[in-house]
Amino acid sequence: MDIIKALVLGLVEGLTEFIPVSSTGHLLLLEHFFGFDDDALGKTYVILVQLGAILALLSVYFGRLWRVALALPTSADARRFVIGVLLAFLPAAVIGYVLIGFIKSQLFNPMIVCIALILGGFVLLVMDERKTEATLDDAMAFPLMTYLKIGFFQCLAMIPGVSRSGATIVGAMLMGASKRAAAEFSFFLAMPTMVGAFTLEAWKSRHDLTLDGTILIAVGFAAAFLAGLVVVRFLLDYISRHGFAIFAWWRILVGAAGLAGLLVFG
Repeated sequence: MDIIKALVLGLVEGLTEFIPVSSTGHLLLLEHFFGFDDDALGKTYVILVQLGAILALLSVYFGRLWRVALALPTSADARRFVIGVLLAFLPAAVIGYVLIGFIKSQLFNPMIVCIALILGGFVLLVMDERKTEATLDDAMAFPLMTYLKIGFFQCLAMIPGVSRSGATIVGAMLMGASKRAAAEFSFFLAMPTMVGAFTLEAWKSRHDLTLDGTILIAVGFAAAFLAGLVVVRFLLDYISRHGFAIFAWWRILVGAAGLAGLLVFG
């Protein structure tokens, strides 16, 4: 059974991390209703599965990131983009570090997840139907203050069920970004955010890390990497053509099913 849990958790992490449906919310609901708890598989498993999703994103964007890195000494645009990503990352880094204890103890419960999923779904539907013409089409060329404001929107994702990518996308669109540019910047911002969270969790759990259950770790890592790879490669084109409606309705469906489950089963 553990290998099934490892596979399911890896797939859920990889499939939901980069789309606006909340990976944390889905994992919490899996844990509550099906007993798919991360702790049963160990700290090492949890950390390395997240690393699989991070590496999927980095593998797709490695070429562009490498070109930006090479251009830093000579290109003001490259330096401005890097500063912009760091500005967007800063609010979540500071607020998350200060409030992590409160967030995990008070907000990580299924009821909050379900409500956040439903409300976020309706927000995405509204954003999908907005007629305002986008003024920002290049995720690597937003104004610096726009990057910072998007970073504050990302902080909303500290509420499980909101979705890091969803909050980032909505914030970017409210600042004037096109759907594609907003989604792509959510990828760029995911890199320091996920690496930071991964590093912090790995450091805090350094004494608990073992290689027990290597097969389970490998299964979860591979599942998260492959699922994340598929999502990152195809998401931007899908959003450009079809918008966010499918993700919005998925959120509403999962949130409503979760609320029904809580009423029936507790």
